[in-house]
Amino acid sequence: MSSKLKETFGAVPPGPQPSAPPPPGALAAKVRTLAPSMTRSMQRVAEAVAGDPAGSAALTVTGLAERTGTSEATVVRTARILGYPGYRDLRLALAALAAEQAAGRAPAVTADIAVDDPLAEVVAKLAQEEAQCLADTAAGLDTAQLEAAVGALATARRVDVYGIGASNLVGQDLVQKLLRIGLLAHAPADPHLAVTNAVQLRAGDVAVAITHSGRTTDVIEPLRVAFEHGATTVAITGRPQGEIAQYADHVLTTSSARESELRPAAMSSRTSQLLVVDCLFIGVAQRTYETAAPALSDSYEALAHRHAP
Repeated sequence: MSSKLKETFGAVPPGPQPSAPPPPGALAAKVRTLAPSMTRSMQRVAEAVAGDPAGSAALTVTGLAERTGTSEATVVRTARILGYPGYRDLRLALAALAAEQAAGRAPAVTADIAVDDPLAEVVAKLAQEEAQCLADTAAGLDTAQLEAAVGALATARRVDVYGIGASNLVGQDLVQKLLRIGLLAHAPADPHLAVTNAVQLRAGDVAVAITHSGRTTDVIEPLRVAFEHGATTVAITGRPQGEIAQYADHVLTTSSARESELRPAAMSSRTSQLLVVDCLFIGVAQRTYETAAPALSDSYEALAHRHAP
């Protein structure tokens, strides 16, 4: 088999494809987001290219397979999962990323917070991690999927938002924003109520599920019910290959910092989820500006007397 054939191994996998390969700067974010849902052999390839982009860019598909103890097919499949048509495209991105690192433009890796870190250092580390999560999410967000989700929300008869724990807090934030521009929205915290609400959804309604892991049963179940009843479904998740994606018409991927004993993933994933929520809200407000602007003004005016001058 020729090198060209090896580096474009196999047919394009079924399902929606990314509109364009992610930019070089998004590669590390893609690896952090997608690696947990990969097979162990694919994880070795992903970690190798993210950890040593310059060295990996110098290798053929066969060379990288040998370095990671995997197969050529695994290397190409990993490239596809990361958003590149083939290994050749991934090599180009790796070379560009290596150039960015050499120029000092690539983000530094933030260390985990230790139990004996001074509070000032904790503040600095948290701020850097939050900024990195936001940058990673923005770099990896599929704007075509975002546009489609905004379009569905802007014309929705009703919006249901499902989330548990920290994700429910994010869902409440989205609902509050949508209500203030005149959209009918709910975010039931009770998982049983979420399912019974989902039963009432139909075509023209929208259901939004928020789950970092992509496998939270109490979020998957109402989204599945909404999907089966014809509603447009949106998933905001850090695991786009997770079970939640089976019932989502549109998937919006978030990123999070590395998990540690003192910093569970839910903390940083919430930051990324809030960014996506803000993107959705601004997009909907733009689409419905003639009604959204007066509604916002009215809500501010209604509460003005409750704030001290």
